[in-house]
Amino acid sequence: MSEIKSRSIKENSEVLMHFSIRLADGSAVDSTKVDNKPAKFVMGDGSLTPGFEECLVGLSEGQSETFTLAPESAFGLPNPDNIHHLELSKFSSDVPAEVGTIISFTQPDGSEIPGIIREVIADSVTVDFNHPLSGQTLTFEVDVLEVLN
Repeated sequence: MSEIKSRSIKENSEVLMHFSIRLADGSAVDSTKVDNKPAKFVMGDGSLTPGFEECLVGLSEGQSETFTLAPESAFGLPNPDNIHHLELSKFSSDVPAEVGTIISFTQPDGSEIPGIIREVIADSVTVDFNHPLSGQTLTFEVDVLEVLN
């Protein structure tokens, strides 16, 4: 009898996996296990950072792995060009400018981008459009459930 060989992740593989993300202090940021809804994606489709994908290549079905990524390999470093100052009058009672709030802003092309309110001083609101996890060293825990193709 031939042995059934589990498939390994390679370029263009379709992958079903659970993952958890932790900050350097160990606090959990995100986990697919909370709602028991594993993530499904195709390697190279842009849904994961290249540094994260590099860590997944070669992992097999049923394998669990933990790896830590520096900001450059995770969600990047904060870009000062992604911090904007808006007039307080652009906000309303429905969408107040409160520090720490994440608000979805509509771009000129109609797409939406999240921004974090960092500071409110007089009539000026500082909005950070960098990824909320940019600049963070992150630990990823992955459980590879299935590898297709």
